Amino acid sequence: MMQFRFSRIAVLVAAIGFSAAPELTNIAANTAFAQEAMRPEVGRIVQTAGDLYKAKKYKEALAKIHEADGISGKSVNESFTIERMRLSIASAAGDNDATIRAAEAIIAANKLPSKDQLQMIQVLANAYYKAGNYSKAVTWYNRYYSDGGTDQSMRPYLIQAMNQSGDSSKAAKAVEAEIAADEKAGRTPSLSNLEFYANALSKQKDTTAYAGALEKLVMYHGKKEYWVNLLNILERKLGYSERLKLDLLRLKLALGQVTKGNDYMEASLMSIKAGYPAEASKIIDAGYKAGALGTGNDVDRHKRLRDMATKANDEANAGFAAAETNAKAAKDGNGLVTLGFALVAAGKADQGIALMEEGIKKGGLTQAEDAKLHLGIAQLQSGKKPAAIKTLKSVGGKDGTAELARYWVIFANQK
Repeated sequence: MMQFRFSRIAVLVAAIGFSAAPELTNIAANTAFAQEAMRPEVGRIVQTAGDLYKAKKYKEALAKIHEADGISGKSVNESFTIERMRLSIASAAGDNDATIRAAEAIIAANKLPSKDQLQMIQVLANAYYKAGNYSKAVTWYNRYYSDGGTDQSMRPYLIQAMNQSGDSSKAAKAVEAEIAADEKAGRTPSLSNLEFYANALSKQKDTTAYAGALEKLVMYHGKKEYWVNLLNILERKLGYSERLKLDLLRLKLALGQVTKGNDYMEASLMSIKAGYPAEASKIIDAGYKAGALGTGNDVDRHKRLRDMATKANDEANAGFAAAETNAKAAKDGNGLVTLGFALVAAGKADQGIALMEEGIKKGGLTQAEDAKLHLGIAQLQSGKKPAAIKTLKSVGGKDGTAELARYWVIFANQK
């Protein structure tokens, strides 16, 4: 939970000018009340408290200014000056209760210029927040904005105060509205707002909305742990197809989430089985480079896997001409899409992408959305980012393809 530092209130007090000793100790300096005299018994207390304040003896100064409470019949000017003095001393002394008392009295007097009055309301709201009186903090933060305050740095504290005072649903709605306003205005929603919103949705067990919040977190702030959570949710999504496991592993590889030898092996074996031996070789090489393969008790298995991928790649290269002829002669575009993706992985990007586009145009595809997803990935891996994003944004489907395509777009924009 966010906490105010002591300096936060002190800075606001100073900004209003209440910490300037002459204004606090010499009534003639306060032009708004210069025509009113201060009685000697009040003036002596104020003067002494001001001297102690200037000497940085804040606790003694606060005790002295409290003595004025025992004087009866104080004029408006005397009371106002005492509370101004009390506020500055209390702020410097770190006495939050005295700060609250003085701020409330000053606001109630309504004798400050409008700008200073707003800042005083901030002081009071912050002091209540610091005291843990969140319902009062909410009241005064709302008062600040309803009276025309524009300092947006207060809003996270308002939201936290709402949440801490027991109105978590209202806090979540307020955050949601702020996020929407930021996006509409082309601003990046704050990390604190997005984290708060995601946490609130997680507690509500709203998995779909929670995934949406995580998506915004990775989109705008790209933290690794949010990517992990987001992809884990996708795998658990109702209706998610196991057919997309290799596609998910491709994204995890790109994000650096694959670190274990068994995961590198699984991804490469799936790639060989799907007809992409060159991709499998790249995955294996990455595993060796990361130290996940080629070490431990499975060194021989890792070597056999590498040999298998190399052999499959050699066979694919030798049979490419025949495979292309068969794919072009087929009634559907499935073979062209598969062959094209394999060529892109083998470093023949233009040729491979052209075949994939031909296959998609030909139609009759077993999984049309998968084909577009693979084309987008191939374009991105080939350095054709604008084309890749356009393709990926066209991907639909309710079994995970649309989500994967969106996540690839986010990844592309972060690179």
